[in-house]
Amino acid sequence: MKGDNKRMVTYVFPGQGSQTKGMGDGLFDEFEELTLQADGVLGYSIKELCLEDPNQTIGMTQYTQPALYVVNALSYLQKVNNIGEKPDFVAGHSLGEYNALFAAGAFDFATGLKLVQKRGELMSHAIGGGMAAVIGLTAEQVADALISNGLENIDIANYNSPTQIVISGRRTDIENAQPIFERVKGVKMYVILKTSGAFHSRYMEQSRKEYEGFISNIQFSELMIPVISNFTARPYKQSEIRQNLIQQITHPVKWTESIRYLMGLGEMEFEEIGPGKVLSGLARRIKNEAEPLIVSQDDQSIDPLVKAVEEHNVVPIKSHKTVAKEAIRAEQNLMLSASSLGSLEFKKDYGLKYAYLTGGMYRGVASIDMVVKMGKAGMMGYLGTGGLQLSDIEQAIESIQHELSAGESYGINLLHNPNNPEKEERTVDIFLKHGVKKIEAAAFLNVTPALVKYRAKGLKRNLQGEIFVPQKIMVKVSRPEVAAEFLTPAPERIVSKLLEDNKITQEEAELLKKIPMADYICVEADSGGHTDGGVAYTLMPAMIKLRDEMMKKHQYIKKVGIGAAGGIGTPAAAAAAFILGADFILTGSINQCTVEAATSDNVKNLLQQMNVQDTEYVPAGDMFEIGAKVQVLKKGLFFPGRANKLYELYRKYNSLDEIDEKTKIQIQEKYFNRSFKEVYEDVKKFYPPQEIEKAERNPKHKMALIFRWYFGYSSQLALKGDEKGKVDYQIHCGPALGAFNQWIKETPLENWQNRHVDEIAEKIMAEAAVLLNQRYNTLMKNCI
Repeated sequence: MKGDNKRMVTYVFPGQGSQTKGMGDGLFDEFEELTLQADGVLGYSIKELCLEDPNQTIGMTQYTQPALYVVNALSYLQKVNNIGEKPDFVAGHSLGEYNALFAAGAFDFATGLKLVQKRGELMSHAIGGGMAAVIGLTAEQVADALISNGLENIDIANYNSPTQIVISGRRTDIENAQPIFERVKGVKMYVILKTSGAFHSRYMEQSRKEYEGFISNIQFSELMIPVISNFTARPYKQSEIRQNLIQQITHPVKWTESIRYLMGLGEMEFEEIGPGKVLSGLARRIKNEAEPLIVSQDDQSIDPLVKAVEEHNVVPIKSHKTVAKEAIRAEQNLMLSASSLGSLEFKKDYGLKYAYLTGGMYRGVASIDMVVKMGKAGMMGYLGTGGLQLSDIEQAIESIQHELSAGESYGINLLHNPNNPEKEERTVDIFLKHGVKKIEAAAFLNVTPALVKYRAKGLKRNLQGEIFVPQKIMVKVSRPEVAAEFLTPAPERIVSKLLEDNKITQEEAELLKKIPMADYICVEADSGGHTDGGVAYTLMPAMIKLRDEMMKKHQYIKKVGIGAAGGIGTPAAAAAAFILGADFILTGSINQCTVEAATSDNVKNLLQQMNVQDTEYVPAGDMFEIGAKVQVLKKGLFFPGRANKLYELYRKYNSLDEIDEKTKIQIQEKYFNRSFKEVYEDVKKFYPPQEIEKAERNPKHKMALIFRWYFGYSSQLALKGDEKGKVDYQIHCGPALGAFNQWIKETPLENWQNRHVDEIAEKIMAEAAVLLNQRYNTLMKNCI
């Protein structure tokens, strides 16, 4: 998490007037899919308009506004892709406010373009108006001049800086006002602008009315980044998005006050995204000519959460800027809301509206559809890659990136592969090739060369001397000693070997010494999949203390976040995780029984009926020999008993030949439905030659490979929904799904066909916030 003294960043997006022929060069080819979307919405080539302007229309309002929106949006996506981070705040000047809202997740690229296209079309109909910039006078001086000279038909349209004010009115009035203003003491310049209408004034009323009708059916998503409104110069409230955009058409742009408000939150850096440097110049002038605007906590634009924190000490008081950023995300009628739970820094890092993730379930059960569904809802899911072929992983990444082409968040799971480190590294190479920025490292007992390579690539220092880390690692752990490995810089021996093999650069090797191996530790308690059956109430405090100790020891600049997973299937469980100090929560088992999960209907039907007691621990097929455990569904299935029997035999005997004949027949006929010889032929096709050579030399290893085959076989039976092999289904699952089933009993969600991952996420988070507020209120009453 950023320290209190570290500067914050606001991205600002320019409006009409910043357009220029040639803008967007290179962007249209980089974002080909979005460019095609734009062409489809507009009915003409946006690339041709911006780069060539063959009909000299780029200066016409109905063409200017869509062109600027597209270039601004693509510039933003390029920026985020390059640096891997989103800003603390966003703002836009007039038209640019639509780009700020796009960046914050209020709407997708195409929806924003349709809004801008309509806005530009309506504003272009407003003819006979004009605008002028008055430079050198303050807003008060301009207002006095208008009143004292009988110019009441002219409105102030833009407060661009303390001494740059734009006025708007009928063109004849604007022209007649020129000699009047040029005689006013202190005026430096009066510039009539090249506009066809009296924008941001009373003369846009007809456009406002028509736009109000157009925008009435648009649905806005929850904002993931605070947006400063032109109309109020304060952060948008979710309920006011539509009305603010309507009012913006006839009301002035309060740019000076917006920048001052942001300055008042702390040390703020402004970065212009889009063509030109107009807003950068305005920001410099405002900083030089005006004081920061420190908003009182009685200001109605600041959420009651701030007062609740200070009056009742709900959580430790934070710095002014941190509280302000958190407060503007909370809803006005709740002390806590779904979007205020968890770490603000985590949500900013990952570009999310909620501190909520879905985990990467084995063999693609956490599917492309699941990841896309979460991303489009402003949340994030990890694709489950364990057990998939490299070609399938690469194809899935390409599909996700195609579907989430507007900068939505996604992540990919990397399951530790102790028996095939080469495949682990090839998987990482695919991630790097396709620009995968966020991974979930699972089942790792220590740091591996593949993980270090992924962590290292692209490390560099930015202009401020800070280390830029392009790839983010969230590691799932259930043991403190494993967490300690990831809270430490990369092992020197691995770094040296990667450097020697020219897999990383000298700069990357040096910077690896300054950062931990993981950005976030996800503490996995009793769960489905790989787990030690830990208890969240004991693990979370221990892990947080360990994190704090390691932060102090290594003097990291950025705080390593701690998340919670395992057992989270209800609002109460989610609330408990946040009370324990979780920066975010991650769910798994409950998502396996949804429409988006890539498993069979037979599996979902079984999962829908389970309760909290219907699971059992069995050996993990991928870590069979070392006795690692996974948790699976046991109700109505033989797999758990058979899997444990196989491990018991492996521990007891050194070869298949030592097992008694009756047991061997039972395994071949009942468990495998084929002979050991036939199984071994399948094994030889699957494992690399060195593994088979080892098996030929070592009978115990051969037995392990044959027994491990059953785990892959049982997973395939479940995924395919094989009716004959139903009793042998291997279904990774934790008791959280049993709790979830009880929670939603006798509601439409009781049927898995009504369950969607994004809706479940929003329901859990919203009800967790309600529950926390109720519990807090009860505690406060008891204290009175």
